[in-house]
Amino acid sequence: MSRRTRRVIVTAPFWGIFYFFLIKYTFLLFDGLNDWIILIISLILVILHILPTLFEEKKSRFITRVLANIYGVIQWLAVMYLIEVVLIYIIGSFINLKPYILPLLMIVSLIGIYAYHHAHNIVVNEKTIKFDNLKEEINIAHISDLHYGYLMNKGAFNRLKKGLVQLEDDLDLVIISGDLADGSSVINEDDFNALSEINLPIIFTPGNHDYYPGIDNVKAACKKANIIILDNECMEFNGLNIFGYSFSYSNIPQPSSDELYDCITPDGVNIIIYHTPKNWETFSKIGFDLQLSGHTHGGQFHPGIFFANLIYGYNKGLFENNIEDKKHYLSVTTGVGVMDFPMRWGTDSEIKILRLKRL
Repeated sequence: MSRRTRRVIVTAPFWGIFYFFLIKYTFLLFDGLNDWIILIISLILVILHILPTLFEEKKSRFITRVLANIYGVIQWLAVMYLIEVVLIYIIGSFINLKPYILPLLMIVSLIGIYAYHHAHNIVVNEKTIKFDNLKEEINIAHISDLHYGYLMNKGAFNRLKKGLVQLEDDLDLVIISGDLADGSSVINEDDFNALSEINLPIIFTPGNHDYYPGIDNVKAACKKANIIILDNECMEFNGLNIFGYSFSYSNIPQPSSDELYDCITPDGVNIIIYHTPKNWETFSKIGFDLQLSGHTHGGQFHPGIFFANLIYGYNKGLFENNIEDKKHYLSVTTGVGVMDFPMRWGTDSEIKILRLKRL
């Protein structure tokens, strides 16, 4: 059983209690609803929460993927309704909101329609970075967090393929900074094959979710799709020195500082791929000019964006820092896919184009 599946099972009772009280107090805004009916609805939602995960871990099926998407939308709406219902109770203690309760509750549903559509629409965002020791100008598509699983699968990868094919003539390289897989579905050898149709070199360094369905399965699918895997190793590309620093759990050894120093090319541009937007200052002091990260999804939707900004600091965007009179950069992409909820509100599913130019 994967780490992600265990998390779903462990949190299921919490969600059941959450649904019970949310439904109860939402209907109390009207004429109320029988507790036994509420209990039955809550149990159905808990079952809908668990079953797709259990089935998808062994074999991915169309019906379980559909059920998982339906539940993901319901779960997101429930979280949003909680916020709105609490506000209605607070404001309602001062103002009579009863005539407006139904229209107010409809606001969340309308936002949900937008958020679902926006999560499945990839946009292109561009940034320019200038280096004084760049041998030749290079355009990189920085993507991350595709999360192949029961919410984002071959349809999502085909949308990404279409977007990258349209950009091929303007790009030199694609770098994926982790989480090709989600962990909610088994990964088969041909699952990433859509990316093999892109006529560009693609580099991938594992993130935390890539270990959930088995890192060997993810690597096998990458190799089948002709994706270059940088797993704590470096390579040269058109004058760029690129190191892929894989996400590590306690039982997976990490490269030492000496190993990272040995990989640095003093007279070139050094790039490190690291899934989480952490250790930027440390990597910069070692000599890496640019760090490519993801992981945060930018918070994915409001109010998650606010909390992601607090937790990560470098939540989304391009950041610049001066260390020893030299500029260093951190690119944190909001990612292509989604996690848990097939929704985006306030963030993009993005392909970030980094244009590396000479000063």
